[in-house]
Amino acid sequence: MSRTFGRIKLLTKDEKQRLHDGARLILEQVGMKIYHKGAREYLRAFGCKVDEESLMAKFPAAVVEESVEQMRQDFHKSTRQGFRQAVRFTEASYFSRAEELHHDFTVNAGGFCTLIYDLERKRRYANIHDVHDSFKLINALDEITWAGLPCSDQETPYSLRPVKMAAELVKYTSKIGGVEAWMVQDVAWLEEIATVVRGSKERLMADPCLVGYGESRSPLALDENMAEIFIEYVKRGFPQSLDTMPSAGTTAPATGAGTLALGLAETLAGLVLGYAVRRDAVLSLDFTGGYCDMKSLLFPYAGADRMPLLGAWVQMLKEFYGITPGVHGGKTNACEPGFQAGMEKAISTLFPLICGASGIGTIGQLEFGITFSPVQLVLDAEVVRAVRRSLAGFEINEDTLALDLIGQVGPEGNYISEPHTADHFQREFWLSDLTECLTWESYSRKKVKGMERLAEEMVREIIAGPLAPVLDQHQIAEIDRIVAACEKKLKES
Repeated sequence: MSRTFGRIKLLTKDEKQRLHDGARLILEQVGMKIYHKGAREYLRAFGCKVDEESLMAKFPAAVVEESVEQMRQDFHKSTRQGFRQAVRFTEASYFSRAEELHHDFTVNAGGFCTLIYDLERKRRYANIHDVHDSFKLINALDEITWAGLPCSDQETPYSLRPVKMAAELVKYTSKIGGVEAWMVQDVAWLEEIATVVRGSKERLMADPCLVGYGESRSPLALDENMAEIFIEYVKRGFPQSLDTMPSAGTTAPATGAGTLALGLAETLAGLVLGYAVRRDAVLSLDFTGGYCDMKSLLFPYAGADRMPLLGAWVQMLKEFYGITPGVHGGKTNACEPGFQAGMEKAISTLFPLICGASGIGTIGQLEFGITFSPVQLVLDAEVVRAVRRSLAGFEINEDTLALDLIGQVGPEGNYISEPHTADHFQREFWLSDLTECLTWESYSRKKVKGMERLAEEMVREIIAGPLAPVLDQHQIAEIDRIVAACEKKLKES
C-alpha cells in the first residue's frame, strides 16, 4: 500500500534539547506557585524545594529528569504496545507507535460548550434537547472516534452538571471520551458511572473512560481546585496529564520558543506531581499554547501562526519524550460556519497530522471553542474525511497498474464501462455528499446549494430520528441512582 509517509519537522536536535533545558531551568530557578497544600507536601517528599510562605515549589533538575525517564519507560512497556485510549476529551494517546504518520488518527467531539449556534442561526444557551441531538450526530458520523459533551445542558444546576451530563453521555453513545470534572467530588461519581458502563472496576482500569484532567493557570501556577482534581484522578489510577494553555504576548513571552518552554515547564511540573502522588501513575504531557490576538486580546484556537507551535509540540513529544500526542485541531476563531471556519478547520486538522499527531479534537465548535454548532460538526467530519483520503495514498500492484486493461482499451478508448472501473472507483475516488462538482447549469437547478446548506439538511435528517440507549435497563437504572445520590448529596451540603 502506498500511503503518505514522512513528517514535517520544525526543530533540530539541538533546538529540542534547548527547549527541554529551558523548561527545566524555569522549574529549577523560578518554580511553580502551588496553591494546594497536599500537592506541596507530595512535591516536598519527592525532592522538590517548597516555600510555604510564598507557595512556591522549585523542581531540581534531577527530579525532573527522573520523572521524564520514567514516563519514557512507561510508554514502552509491553503491556502498552499498541494501546490507545481517550486520555483527554481532546485527544488520543498512543503508546509505542513506531510509524511516522498515524493514518488511523482519532477524532474527538466534545468541549462541554455552554452555547449553541442552532439551525435557526441563533446563538443561545444549550439545553438537554441540544445535548441529545448532539449524541444523534455523534452516533451517525463515522469519522468521530470519541466524544465528550459537545454541549451541556445549562438548565441542569451547575454543581450537578458534570455528573448528570456524563450519565447522559454513556446512556446514548458508545464513543465515550473524557468529560469535565469541576470539583474533586465529581471524580468519585464519574468513576461510579464509568464502572457501571465497563461492568467492573478491573475492566474500567484496563479501559478507562469519562476521565477528566487537571489544568495549570499560566504563567506557572496551579490552583487548589485543579490540583485536587488532578491528584484525585492519579490516586484512583486513571491516566492524567496537566494541560497548559500559555498565550504568547499575555500569559507567555511573545515568541513561540518562550511560549513552548513555559508550557513545557508547566506540564512537566504536573508530571513530577503525578509521580510524587503515585509511582505507578499513567502520565503524559499536554500543551495547548497559542498566540494572543493583539487586536482583541483573545486566545485564538486557530491561525497560521499557531500551526508551527502545534507542530513543534508534536515533534517534541514524539522525538524527545518518546510519546505520541493528540492536539487541539479542527479549530476556528470564526463565529459562524463559512469560508474562514472552513480554512481554519482544514489547516488545523491537516497540519498537526502531517507533523505526526495521533488524534485531533475537538470538532464541531465555533468561536474559539466556546460555541457548539451541529452544522459545523457535520462540516468538520467532512474535513476529516477529506484529510483521511489525502493521507491514504493509493496502492501500486499488478491489478492497480492495469497494464493489460490499458492495452485492451487502447488509444482513444474509454474506461467508464469497464468492470475494473466499477471495482475500484469507490475505494479510490473522493465521493462526497456535501461538496459540489457541477456545471453551472446543473448547479443553478439545485434546490439546496452550498456545503453549509447541505450540512444543515443532513443535521435535520439525523436529529429527526430516535435516540436509542446503548446500555441495558439495569445499567441505566443504576446510573440514574448514582445521579440521584449525587444530587441529594449536593442539596444536603
